[in-house]
Amino acid sequence: MTGRESTGSGRRSTPVAAMMLTALLWLAACTGPAPRQGSAGAQGATPSPAPAAEVSLHPGDGAKNVQPRDTVSASVEHGTLSEVTLTNGMGEQVEGELADDRRSWTAGERLGYDKVYRWAGTATNADGEETPVNGSFTTVKPAAVHGASLNVGDGETYGVAMPISITFDEPVENKAAVERALSVETSTATEGSWAWLELDTAVHWRPKEYWKPGTEVSVDADLYGLALGDGAYAEKGLSSTFTIGRRQLVRANTQTHRMKVFVDGKQTADYPASFGLDSDPGRVTRSGTHVVMTKHPEYYMTNPAYDYEDFRVEWAVRISNNGEFTHAAPWSVGSQGYTNVSHGCVNLAPANALEYYNLAQTGDPFEVRGSSVPLGPRDGNYHDWSYSWPEWTSMSALQD
Repeated sequence: MTGRESTGSGRRSTPVAAMMLTALLWLAACTGPAPRQGSAGAQGATPSPAPAAEVSLHPGDGAKNVQPRDTVSASVEHGTLSEVTLTNGMGEQVEGELADDRRSWTAGERLGYDKVYRWAGTATNADGEETPVNGSFTTVKPAAVHGASLNVGDGETYGVAMPISITFDEPVENKAAVERALSVETSTATEGSWAWLELDTAVHWRPKEYWKPGTEVSVDADLYGLALGDGAYAEKGLSSTFTIGRRQLVRANTQTHRMKVFVDGKQTADYPASFGLDSDPGRVTRSGTHVVMTKHPEYYMTNPAYDYEDFRVEWAVRISNNGEFTHAAPWSVGSQGYTNVSHGCVNLAPANALEYYNLAQTGDPFEVRGSSVPLGPRDGNYHDWSYSWPEWTSMSALQD
């Protein structure tokens, strides 16, 4: 009896369970999965719009007194640059480069002085919507624009004492800024430094010791757009590449009255000479390392203090800016090798003067010893080698 009651109770519960399972399956089938947030579905949702492209300009719209050396660029967030132009008031476009990802544009040249520049172009966001690139700015108007000149020429060959000289029209106030814009590159390791001379109108570079023969030298003065001080700016940049030639130097002694030529350490000539009159400080040939500057087959000399004008000489080689030359002096041949009678020049017999004229090269060192007056700043170019190396480096505007 007990067993039958237990079995019967189980058969009565089966229909209820089946009905509950059927209801759950029916609800699941009718409801289905919930729609994903943000997608189109039963609620009708739409995708969010892409953010607008945001353009940044440097210099920005309305900027004034922009420096020609300032970085000029355009960039965009949330999009790409379709086109960018920067144009001056004459309609000339500034050269520039668009980045590969088209998210930035950078000018490839410096701006002009006292000009109005206008931006133009478009930027596009991910939805293809355009944002205009526009605006304008003005560059600085200098109180003055000063020029500069370089003493070394492209492709030329110079002697081992040749300094590099950059001479400005007016004194420079921002000397450190100028020096930072200058560079000298050499094919062989060469220690050298810039120094300011001539009342801050000129900056010279010379090596610590004479150049090594065969050195290739490149000088670059990236001056354009540089503020020189007191509202003045540099007119243009300068550059040159040149070569140092053979090592030739002169050793002259005012007391032995000899002028000797050495090439690569070997003596190749020994000339009797007459130097400046020892008893007159105004006529004494200066002691120190001179530098050959120019050569002239004939030259007319003038010195009002000593009552001569347009006095013609032959085979003149200038060795300083104070009027010192080597030249032919047939009138003093009897004194050459014995006594000093000139007005500061190195007098040679005509044949010797011609021979040295043919040997001399701009930049050759011409070392004079024995006189009572040293070469110095009052003698002008090139007195660079009259300074010790510590003295020379102390005249740099970038000294520590």
